[in-house]
Formats: sequence, C-alpha cells, structure tokens
Amino acid sequence: MPIQQLPNHLINQIAAGEVVERPASVVKELVENSLDSGASEVQVDIQSGGQKLIRVRDNGDGIEHDELALALSRHATSKITSLEDLEAIASLGFRGEALPSIASVARLTLCSRSGNSESAWQIEADNGKISEPRPAAHPIGTTVEVHDLFYNTPARRRFLRTERTEFGHIEKWLRRLALSRPDVAFTLAHNRRTVLQLAAALDDEGRRQRIARLCGEPFAEQSVFLARETEGIALSGWIALPTYNRSQPDLQYWFVNGRSISDKTLSHAARHAYRDVLFHGRFPAYVLSITIDPATVDANAHPAKHEVRFRDGRRVHGVVSQSIEAALAETKPGGATTTPAPAVQPTLRTQSPMPLPHAVRESLAGYRLLSGGAPAAAVDIAAQAQEVPPLGYAVAQIGGVYVLAENADGLVIVDMHAAHERILYEKLKKGFEDKAVVRQPLLVPAGVAVAESEADLVEQSGDVLEDLGLVIDRAGPTSLVIREVPALLRNADAETLLRDVLADLSQAGRTNRIEDLCHDCLATMACHHSIRANRMLTLDEMNALLREMETTERADQCNHGRPTWTAITMAELDKLFLRGQ
Repeated sequence: MPIQQLPNHLINQIAAGEVVERPASVVKELVENSLDSGASEVQVDIQSGGQKLIRVRDNGDGIEHDELALALSRHATSKITSLEDLEAIASLGFRGEALPSIASVARLTLCSRSGNSESAWQIEADNGKISEPRPAAHPIGTTVEVHDLFYNTPARRRFLRTERTEFGHIEKWLRRLALSRPDVAFTLAHNRRTVLQLAAALDDEGRRQRIARLCGEPFAEQSVFLARETEGIALSGWIALPTYNRSQPDLQYWFVNGRSISDKTLSHAARHAYRDVLFHGRFPAYVLSITIDPATVDANAHPAKHEVRFRDGRRVHGVVSQSIEAALAETKPGGATTTPAPAVQPTLRTQSPMPLPHAVRESLAGYRLLSGGAPAAAVDIAAQAQEVPPLGYAVAQIGGVYVLAENADGLVIVDMHAAHERILYEKLKKGFEDKAVVRQPLLVPAGVAVAESEADLVEQSGDVLEDLGLVIDRAGPTSLVIREVPALLRNADAETLLRDVLADLSQAGRTNRIEDLCHDCLATMACHHSIRANRMLTLDEMNALLREMETTERADQCNHGRPTWTAITMAELDKLFLRGQ
C-alpha cells in the first residue's frame, strides 16, 4: 500500500486506544478536566457500568461559546502554550486528546457555561461529526455526557467485562481522585442509585473523615499524619502503624502534584522505611502526596498519565524513605497518637523461678525510676497523674511473659520479650550505623561472570560499593572479582549478594540490600539476647524496661512487626465488670 495520510477520525480512534481503555478511563479523564477547571463539586452518573451512559457534571469555570468546537479537536488545550509549559506541567490534563478520543468511540454531548456568559451552549459529536453549538440551560460549569461507549468499535466493546466489574473500576478511580482532592465534593451514582457522596473536607477532622470513608475506619484509627518538607520536596499524608498491615499492596496510594500515579521508586522507598517493623510478606498501607517542582517531574512519560518520571529519582527516594522512617520512629509509647493494637487477653502460664542470665540483667542494670529506688507498687498513680509516664509503673508480672503496669488511663500490658528485643535491636543498629561498615577480605577472591553493562556499572559505582562494604575489581570485559565483603555477611553467598546489589543499582540507581541484610543479622542477635519467657523480673527491672521503651524508636513493635504493648482504659475495665450500670 502507498503511504497516505490517515483520516482525522481514524487518528482519533487510534489515540482512543491509548486514552480510553474502558469506561473508568473516560471517568478519570473527564473528572480530571473538572478538577483542572477549578470545580469544587463534581457529580458522576453512570448507567450499565458506563457502557450506556457516563455523565460528569461540575461547577468549574466552564468553556466559552466559541471554544466548544475547539475542545473536541485533537491537541487543543488551554493548559499549555509552549515547550516551557510542557516541561513544568501543573495540571492533570494537558495533551488535548481526551475529549476528541472519547468522541471518536462514543456519542458525546458537551454543555457548558462560563462565568462570562449569560447562557449555556451545547455541542454534540457522533462518529467524528461535530454539530453546531446551540443554546442550552445550564448553571456555570460543564456537563459531559458519553452515550454508547464503543458503539462503533464492536471489537473493543467485546473486551469489556460485566457491568459490575466495569463499575468497580470506575468507583476505584473516583475514590483515588477523591483522596487526592479532599477540598472537592464528589457524588457517584450508578443506575440512579447514589453509591458515594463525599462533602468537601476543609479542616483536619473533615480530611480524617474522608480518609476513614474511603480507606476504612480501622485505617484512620491506626494511622498517623505525616507532613514534612526536605530539599524542596514536600511529603504529606497518612501512614498506617506497622501493626495495621495488609496481605497485598492494595491500600497504597501515591499522588505527585495532585496526580494519582504508580511508581516503583516511591513504592520501594516506602517499603524500605517499613523494612524492620513488618512481618515478612506483609505490606504497609498509606495515602501519601508529594509536592515537588513540576519542572523536575516528567508527567508525559505514560500515554494515560499513570506514571511519572523524576529527574532525580535517587533524591526523591531518599527524602521519601527518610521522612516515613522518621515518622515511624515516633511509634513508641507516648509518641504515636493511637494505641498499637487492640487489647488482648494474655494466656496464663506456669511461672518459672529461673533467674535472668547475667547479660540480660546487665542490660537492665542501672535504671531506677523512683527516687531512692522505692518499690513501684507504692506509687500513688492518681495523686501523680500529671507526672505518670506513658507506660506508667509496673505492678506485676504474669505468666512469665507479660508485665502489668498502671498508668493515668488504666492498665498497660507489655510483652517483655518483644519489647526488649526492639530495645536491643535499636541499640545494635545505632552502634552499627555510627561506625563505618567493617569489611572482611575473602580468603579466596570470588570470580563472577557478568554482562558487560554490569561490569561498567561496577566501575562507575566503585565508591558506592566500597561504602557498602564491597570491594570489587574488574578482571575483564565481562568478569569481576569480589575481594572484600561486609564482615557481618562473611557467611553469605558473595556472588548472589553482588548480583542482587547490581540489579538494585541498575533499576533504582541505589541499593539498600547490604544495609537490610546487616540489619537482619542484628535483628537475629537482638532476638537471641533479649529476655526470654518464664523469667522473673523485679519491679525495678520491669520499670527499667518500661522507661527504655518510652525512649526507644519504633518501640510499639518488635523486629518482626508484633505489637509490644497494649492498654485497657479504666472505662473499658468498668464496662467489663458492669460498674455504673
């Protein structure tokens, strides 16, 4: 066939293949347009899972009469005018492809009234044909109706799923958009039944209620708010306490300059921040928003704008990881605003009179809470309510496992092994981080065959590898020699370690694998040297443990992600015993 120019309608249908995947894609594009127009209210009406009707109405700025037809033309937009604008995108939409692409695969009606106009105007598009604008009744804002999606492309229509499935995708996207813009009111209806109605959240409590509505009350109750700005990168949002974790990454939301995206760099940064407070195989939950100079973000990296590309991904990774890690460090008694876990009933066990090992006694020695070392049981909690520390004062030990303490609110139950394990682990980590990584030469240097690109990467990253405790020489175009490894990992498989590190460096530009493996070793050491069950503690030793917990980062969880303590208030105790009823 000879080379020929494609018809505009076919060009639009090809573009629709990138922009319009399913009804949810249409909803996403139209609602993003509404948000870009400054709308404070967005109403979405769906029929038959979006196949029959998608209607999006907003109270934004509207479209001028003489611009209606232009809005349905390819690459026509009010959001950018030059290359400089394209390189610093601040809006959600900017390509000018959404409306013409949708209009090429559906019957579309666009009705709008701008603030400068005394009346509204309406225009229609059907199979590439655009009608003349005509007067209509409409308040300030815009309504877009999309009828019979894919009616003229039956092959694509056959790929749609059931009505319920397609509406599920629509609801999922609208929830994402509602999370990104709590200041906007959203309404979603399906087959004339209201499914979601969210008022605009203009204060902290309103934003918390929106989080609870969209992510669940348990998430809202067991999460802390994070707001931090470093190096021109502002990170804010809600991160769940480690004890609220998931079996899959289904409650992880990222927004970059208001745009809902998925990004491996950001996900890796969050996973690294949670690395030693979660069970293996469990996933953290969070709703996080990044505000960054638009010029440092490429929003044009994905046809449907689901992904972005950072100019300096390593810096973004570091800021995000450190910010989340700093917030998690405050998950200690008196630090977090929520309790780490619901109250549990401890299982009674036979108490053993076996004394504590010398090493454990030594680690607890030297701590005396009360002046003169008076017995903790003698403290008048009620009289000193203003001075009682978060975990209170120890009163007993039960089952050789739990420490019972009384604070200003009621009863505190501490798992002494889990708590002491976290304390020792944080001390070992601090000692490890304060000293440079100790390297150990291999008795027999290990040769490793690699790709030429990996060998080049080793030469480029020599300083980084040495900081990690790895000394690698290049022996040829595709061969490396491992001469030194971190002393803590002397028994590890050096070749596997190197290959994993190179994979991280090539994919993310950085690696935390060495640090994580070393921390795993330290965690094992802390576990083996912490207090065991069925060990008798004196009141002074119990109080020493409580005071250490209050000053230790991440003390709400042990190294494996288990809670270290819980509380039962006096009101809850009164309810158990029917007091006052």
